[in-house]
Amino acid sequence: MTRLLLVIVGLMAVTQALAIDLSEQSQIRVMTMGPDQRELYSAFGHSGIRVIDPKNKIDWVYNYGVFDFDQPNFYLNFTRGRLLYKLGKGDYRRTRQYYEHYNRFIKEQVLNLNLEERQQLFDFLETNYLPENRDYYYNYIYDNCATKIRDVLEAVFPQRITFNESYVSEDLSYRDLMDLYLGQQPWGDLGIDICLGVQIDETASARGYMYLPDYVYEGLVGATMQTSTGSKPLIAAEIDVFKSTPMKDASSPFKPVWVFAILFLVVGVVTHRELKYGLWARWIDVLVFTVVGIVGWLLFFLWFGTDHLSLYNFNLLWAVPFHFPIGLLLLKASLAPKIRSYFLICGVSQVALIFSWSLLPQSLNLALVPLVLLLALRSTVIYLRLGRS
Repeated sequence: MTRLLLVIVGLMAVTQALAIDLSEQSQIRVMTMGPDQRELYSAFGHSGIRVIDPKNKIDWVYNYGVFDFDQPNFYLNFTRGRLLYKLGKGDYRRTRQYYEHYNRFIKEQVLNLNLEERQQLFDFLETNYLPENRDYYYNYIYDNCATKIRDVLEAVFPQRITFNESYVSEDLSYRDLMDLYLGQQPWGDLGIDICLGVQIDETASARGYMYLPDYVYEGLVGATMQTSTGSKPLIAAEIDVFKSTPMKDASSPFKPVWVFAILFLVVGVVTHRELKYGLWARWIDVLVFTVVGIVGWLLFFLWFGTDHLSLYNFNLLWAVPFHFPIGLLLLKASLAPKIRSYFLICGVSQVALIFSWSLLPQSLNLALVPLVLLLALRSTVIYLRLGRS
């Protein structure tokens, strides 16, 4: 009975909201919130839509960046790339306090809409907020909190809005645009570069830039809207609500390139001792090739088993899935000689990868170069050692 009453109360609240007629005092603003480098998911900033109407005591923020850990099969859906995000609606004051607390700038753009147009947009948002409508399948670059702002405006005012494209001054890919925000997230940048394939190396159009909140803002600056009497600027005013203060670089000093470079140097010293004294640190090869092989199987799964942007991932040229379990066969003295030619191919292919690095259609992270050199080095060592078995 309690659940039924809650459902009835919820339906009444939705019905009441849909019945609200905005007053002449109302405004609708697009909000842009700055990045926060303490977490990877917040490093790109955020977007929302604010509806203000003092007469109706409304000051709400519509936010397409909400996800629920308690949704059914959350982790399975996350792994498969089928994660449901939803439209949230919250109190503006609390939203502002949250972003100010984390020192994230807040900028607002007042939409230049008449009362009828504001009502259309408000009704669309309220309808979209209905439980049966609010969920959508999130995508890193095609369907996220920022692109939803653009898409909502185009859905409510079809073929009437022309976004500004003058901010595009160079041909950047989606990956290049991500990199602009990941200077303090080297490990997150490495993870993205490893897991996401050649799809995000496509050159982004001006519309494509708008998968990032800052470029939604730029796209609205100078945007126009067609009316029955001509065109008008889409933005009536820009407001700096909160200016963030500069913060120190929060990135870890243990950057991937240094970690892999130190690893390569340590293994290089060990390799020198091996060659000098006729030794073989077999455990290094078992560990390295097993771990790299497991990474390869993960990338294989992301390519063929999920909806992430992981198709045609050239990281599989170094993260070869067959390294696991073939690397484990080095522990078997009777089987090891039978896989000698495998490591010859591995060594040659890793050297070829280094020389063709800049020619690949996918931009591989430069921090991986020492790791690829390590794989080439140890493949050569294995080949030589097995030749003496």
